[in-house]
Amino acid sequence: MSAGSIPTELGTKPVGELLRQYAVPGIIAMTASSLYNMVDSIYIGHIADVGSLAISGLAVTFPLMNISTAFGTLVGVGAATMISVLLGQKNYDVANKVLSNDVTLNILTGVVFTLVTLLWMDPILRFFGASDATLPFARDYMTIIALGNAVTHLYFGLNAIVRSSGNPRLAMGLTLFTVTSNAILDPIFIYTLGLGIQGAALATVLCQSMALGYTMWYFLDGRRFLHLPRSRKMFRVDWKIARDSLAIGMGPFLMNLASCVVVLFINQQLVKWGGDLALGAYGIVNRLSFLFIMIVMGLNQGMQPIAGYNFGARQYGRVREVYMKTALWATVVCTAGFLISELLPGPAVGIFTHDPELHTLAESGLRMMNLAFPIIGFQMVTTNLFQCLGMVRKSIFLSLSRQLLFLLPCIYLLPSLLESEKGVWYSFPISDTIASVITALMALSLIRKLGRLKDGADPSILGSQI
Repeated sequence: MSAGSIPTELGTKPVGELLRQYAVPGIIAMTASSLYNMVDSIYIGHIADVGSLAISGLAVTFPLMNISTAFGTLVGVGAATMISVLLGQKNYDVANKVLSNDVTLNILTGVVFTLVTLLWMDPILRFFGASDATLPFARDYMTIIALGNAVTHLYFGLNAIVRSSGNPRLAMGLTLFTVTSNAILDPIFIYTLGLGIQGAALATVLCQSMALGYTMWYFLDGRRFLHLPRSRKMFRVDWKIARDSLAIGMGPFLMNLASCVVVLFINQQLVKWGGDLALGAYGIVNRLSFLFIMIVMGLNQGMQPIAGYNFGARQYGRVREVYMKTALWATVVCTAGFLISELLPGPAVGIFTHDPELHTLAESGLRMMNLAFPIIGFQMVTTNLFQCLGMVRKSIFLSLSRQLLFLLPCIYLLPSLLESEKGVWYSFPISDTIASVITALMALSLIRKLGRLKDGADPSILGSQI
């Protein structure tokens, strides 16, 4: 795509071809991003003499990293969604203002998060389940991650906008660069330089900083239809745009925040009923499951600009079509994850640890946790569709219902009923099943309404949005 071209293909090319064009780079990028996290865990898990405890310490940081991700998505997802719709409306001036706002807000949230985390690091990690044995590992890793938090926020936020503006290949390439460079630097920093778990965190921040540098250069090119001004105007906030952007990003923000709360209680219940190694087992299971979740998120990223652009252009048949195709492929991906979890849990877990006790706990947990995994993809795609169409309240409800209304009560009740940490693992398939039934009902209503809308018609029949 030339520097000044406009992605009108989003409204003209066949939907299946577009989904492949946009989703494949997204899938590769998100899979690579998942592998990015898995590489850290694999190397950390094999640190001599302390690998098992180091993995447990890394698991303790998950809730805190989820909070960081929540604030990043609050800014980045809203901006990317708005830009997709604005491009469909051919409103390029406002799209550029949204881009500038994204830069400033990501920097602000990143710096505030860093300050709060560094000031209260130990109490926060203790609250998230760190013991005397795992706290040093969690602190060493999270301190460096927190120092680079503004870089992380800005990189991921701008990467989403690169994709939404019609350049998914570049977004994918940047992600692949960070993964490849991280895989190269990890063993050097961890083993050769003897930095241990701190080396893994340092490699992560350094790779993201390099990718951010190129992304900023890309958006400072004034020849592009979407670009940043080379002046102080880059950092000027338009508060109306900021409010609209944050409102759209509120759904995924609350979803990630809820995930943080849920992981907090998971950590506490696992430590209570199974000890530090049970927490380490969850760290392994979470990494493996997240690989398939990230593939579905890649599909969602492919759907997002197509659905957003065509909704802005009032081409509702194309919106419906891209949703149906994305939901089908997401179900296929999650079914593959289910089969691996049930049929090949041993080899999958063995990548992370050679500790027999940790291996047994993680293998059993993987089987139990992913019993209902095939239905997760459909739920994620439906939630993302509501977000793409600006239907924030419905997106928020679907985001929160599984985690807060269903999963959280199960995590508290089942371990006591079963008198074992198995209650934590079984909480996932139970809550997934209930949430998917509700999602299916809401999806059916929306698809029927989209089917009744003629292209070019006023979308008010769909109900209130932001």
